[in-house]
Amino acid sequence: MDPQQLVAVHEIEQLKARYFRLLDTKAWDEWGEVFTVDARMEIPESDTVLDGRTEIVARVSSIIGPASTVHHGHTPEIEVLGPDDARGIWAMADLVTWTSASGEPRGFQGYGHYHETYRREGGAWRIATTRLERLRKDRC
Repeated sequence: MDPQQLVAVHEIEQLKARYFRLLDTKAWDEWGEVFTVDARMEIPESDTVLDGRTEIVARVSSIIGPASTVHHGHTPEIEVLGPDDARGIWAMADLVTWTSASGEPRGFQGYGHYHETYRREGGAWRIATTRLERLRKDRC
């Protein structure tokens, strides 16, 4: 891997770290900036396909905005395809809980992989496509 590719991999790792931090801290405007304007998000387990940064932020914030969340990404496999294009797979784990009407937490802990493509726009790497494929989901 040449030095430019190493820099790209590091920048994409930083991008995904921001994705998780901003999602969990509910910084929705900043979280939206990790995506390209025309990004696509797919979550097959819920038959969800969201097109465009605006729709992604609106839908995700409405669903998990009231929840307490913790997302972790691990062991990235990133392949730089060109100066402005890359793809990657991240192992992931998340904990998502809401407070029920009775005051008890309800939710799930999940495990799986993000399959993503990245595009550099305006000098910054952004997520162009993301597909969350869960391997396991435990109710809590």
